[in-house]
Amino acid sequence: MQNILIKWFMSVNSLLIRLSRGRAGSKLGKQTILILHTVGRTSGRERAIPIAYFMHENRYLIVASNWGRDKNADWYLNLKKNPHARLEVNGDIVEVTSREAQGSEYEHYWKFVTERHPPYLDYQKMTTRQIPIMIFEQNQ
Repeated sequence: MQNILIKWFMSVNSLLIRLSRGRAGSKLGKQTILILHTVGRTSGRERAIPIAYFMHENRYLIVASNWGRDKNADWYLNLKKNPHARLEVNGDIVEVTSREAQGSEYEHYWKFVTERHPPYLDYQKMTTRQIPIMIFEQNQ
């Protein structure tokens, strides 16, 4: 039931963000929300999901917490197969390439995101996997 409610909420939120060009639905509490467009790793079809993001050092950061579940989110697996994506931010489309933060870079970004959104620390306690952080850089 919880998964159904999450999917319903995300669909409604995506529609709200798109219709308002980001004026509604792009802020949830202290978090800012964009729509991430990926290509499905098995279907080859475009997938879109509203998701929280952070801006840091001219890069978009998205934490692949998947609500603290033990498996990675589909969008993360899609990006691991095809790192090219589009971000829909405040009505603008940004073409990006993604990569996963590693090593000391990961530690730097993990500190940054958890200071801004402490629930990620709780999600990390709920799972044995290291929660990935995806870095998105605008294509030139």
